[in-house]
Amino acid sequence: MASEAVPAEGGRIDAVLVANRGEIAVRVIRTLRALGIRAIAVHSDADRDARHVAEADTSVHIGPSSAAQSYLSVRRVVDAAVRSGAQAVHPGYGFLSENTEFARACAEAGLLFIGPPAAAIEAMGDKIRAKATVTEAGVPVVPGRSDPGMTDADLVDAAHDVGFPVLLKPSAGGGGKGMRLVSDPAKLPEQIASARREAGAAFGDDTLFVERFVARPRHIEVQVLADAHGGVVHLGERECSLQRRHQKIIEEAPSPLLDEQTRQRIGTAAVSVARSVGYVGAGTVEFIVSADRPEDFFFMEMNTRLQVEHPVTELVTTVGGRRGFDLVEWQVRIAAGERLPFAQQDLSLEGHAAEARVYAEDPARGFLPSGGRVLAVHEPTGARVDSGIAAGTVVGSDYDPMLAKVITWGPDRGAALRRLDAALAETAVLGVTTNVAFLRALLGHPEVRAGELDTGLVERNLAELTAESVHPEVLVAAALADLAAAEPDDAVADPWQVPGGWRLGEPAWSTWRYADAEVRVRGRAADAEVSLDGEAGPASAVLHGDRLTVTYRSRVRRYRRAREGDTTWLAADGRTWAVTEHRLLAERAERGAGSGGAITSPMPGTVLSVEISAGQEVRRGQTLFVVEAMKMEHTVTAPLDGTVTSVTARPGTPVALDEALAVLTAHPSHPEEH
Repeated sequence: MASEAVPAEGGRIDAVLVANRGEIAVRVIRTLRALGIRAIAVHSDADRDARHVAEADTSVHIGPSSAAQSYLSVRRVVDAAVRSGAQAVHPGYGFLSENTEFARACAEAGLLFIGPPAAAIEAMGDKIRAKATVTEAGVPVVPGRSDPGMTDADLVDAAHDVGFPVLLKPSAGGGGKGMRLVSDPAKLPEQIASARREAGAAFGDDTLFVERFVARPRHIEVQVLADAHGGVVHLGERECSLQRRHQKIIEEAPSPLLDEQTRQRIGTAAVSVARSVGYVGAGTVEFIVSADRPEDFFFMEMNTRLQVEHPVTELVTTVGGRRGFDLVEWQVRIAAGERLPFAQQDLSLEGHAAEARVYAEDPARGFLPSGGRVLAVHEPTGARVDSGIAAGTVVGSDYDPMLAKVITWGPDRGAALRRLDAALAETAVLGVTTNVAFLRALLGHPEVRAGELDTGLVERNLAELTAESVHPEVLVAAALADLAAAEPDDAVADPWQVPGGWRLGEPAWSTWRYADAEVRVRGRAADAEVSLDGEAGPASAVLHGDRLTVTYRSRVRRYRRAREGDTTWLAADGRTWAVTEHRLLAERAERGAGSGGAITSPMPGTVLSVEISAGQEVRRGQTLFVVEAMKMEHTVTAPLDGTVTSVTARPGTPVALDEALAVLTAHPSHPEEH
């Protein structure tokens, strides 16, 4: 990698504004530093103390926490770039990365846009137009209807013509937002309405089109790279079939499905797509492939930006016999006018790479977004970690829930997946619930290990992959950790300061009450007696900083530990537990709230709509509220038949996890549900 600023026509690129946040901003800044280029960050109110701001050379405030008023504001971002003295802008992915208005505004302001020409973004950003363009280039597309400006009635007619099941897809964007799989014709109208609402909120455009749903589909995409002088190459494919609600979870390169002949054909097709729109820069051409007929592939869309999963391509790409590639570096060099110094025959793939996305979400609660303050982060050794968080980071509901990515390489697929699993076992985020344990369960699934993937695998096995319980030993560890933390620091201490429950005759028992059990302990943490569920036995705990070692029932287990309020956070083997001590007054308050029939928010977020009013009669399952967080909508329904006593939530207002939205009084016929 170069160690000096990248030359550009008429001068050099000495300063780049990174128009993004989180892990991708941190990742781009890393390459800019290696190139000797000054990195300028932007931030909203919510991100004043964010990691990407701390790692940049300088930063510019661009607005309030709302993405629409900060990271999605073309005017504010361009103004920040001009005021900061940036010569170029790197958009990352998401936000304005595929916004033609932004690309043109950068050019008008005299800024290099580190991405494709606005015309290419426009051609591929409109999925309807994109299908027509690639069809003319001879690239196969999925059967469907994508007429511009289709009405709801047009979509219904098209779905019946194509045949169920169908996919409703937004024309203006990807990432699973606004996409709906519809198998029941009766549910089509409500799904169209929901998809339009979500697409409009995510992309500012609620245009939809219809495609046939391919049975046992696999999502395979090809990385392309093109310069402004006609040079276009592909860097192999990525398998992205492990998804939930059309959102990728684990990606790998290359795909275990394709043989070498198909790999060459799909790569050539991707290059044809790039050439068809005069593409410049790094981009990804996405295909859908039937698991039953891998030789048949269909164009889905082209992402005219860097992809979240680009690291797996970087780890396996070999140029001139040397493995390792930096796509961000080549984005910068291409924007500066450089030619690609290699041709397709100079590129090959070596080994296998896999990536797992770490999200702030709770698999045990239906993957609802989580949040909170990060108390501690522990990253694995021997793996690449692209992360946007650090201790002290506040994870809110304003932005995407992805926190980090863990990426590993191996000489073959088996080795890469084993290393990824081991890396996830070392990964711990304390203070915010994440999906790391779910990722490990998914990696261990027999079909995943065998490479027998499709986009429905996760949903089919969701119950088994999200099974979660708090083992008794974790509760014991939490109690012993609190006891160990209370030990005096002095080597010689006042006996009355030692938390051992000393009394004449024998030590007294101390009690910790949790939601699922009661733990009683007597003695000091290093040599204690523990009683759980009426069974007593020896146990010990040693706490060094945040490292906790517990011996219980002849088993030694090591944890990472943090404490906030009444909650002890413990992490081990990729799993994290938030163990909250219950106070008697708190328990009574909870019972009081429950008897009042409080309807609470299942996640921190913003109330999008309120569908009820005080005095209204509702039925079990009826929609009461729609809450949005991190680009996800969640419908809150009535748990029983009853009468709405009061409504406290209002559209557009923020709510916390478990905050009361309304009070519902059960009908007399259902007193047990009250």
